[in-house]
Amino acid sequence: MKKWLPLIIIAVVLFGIFQWGVGLNNNMVEKQETARTQWANVESAYQRRSDLIPNLVSTVKGYADHEKETLEGVIQARANATKTTIDPTNVTPEQMAAFQQSQNSLSGALSKLMVVVEKYPDLKANQNFLELQSQLEGTENRINVERNRFNEVAKDYNIYTRKFPASVIAGFLNFDPMALFQAAAGSEQAPTVDFN
Repeated sequence: MKKWLPLIIIAVVLFGIFQWGVGLNNNMVEKQETARTQWANVESAYQRRSDLIPNLVSTVKGYADHEKETLEGVIQARANATKTTIDPTNVTPEQMAAFQQSQNSLSGALSKLMVVVEKYPDLKANQNFLELQSQLEGTENRINVERNRFNEVAKDYNIYTRKFPASVIAGFLNFDPMALFQAAAGSEQAPTVDFN
């Protein structure tokens, strides 16, 4: 029995290390899947906005047909935004930057459209337009909430996979860090308002 004792101790230690590694791996998988699911929620919110745009453009077009350039800008920005997708299994900073750029372009085009709408009191009073505008505002809020939630769960995943000893297993098993949403360039500066 004494002769088997060292082998039993080694086997128990190896089994313990194996169990510890499996536990770390399972925690990383769970955190990664939570972040991927939240990313799907972000995409769903952006898709909702994208789905509202054709109806919004059609409604505005009926009242402001000579604003063709603005309407085409919204349609083109929507097309570009829906083309830019991210693989949730590998959210890189480059992919995130491209995705954010296309979504920011669409937001800018929608902002220009809303400025144009101010010239048309009949359009602003149109019930269909008011409902679409309300839905769009609600969707923008939902996008912000889902982006913040994604950042929270991706940050949790990133921290977990960068801490030792999980970082060793994360590097070995290719649990790469996830990119986070960043504020749009220039958003840190308040706009200048001049009433003169």
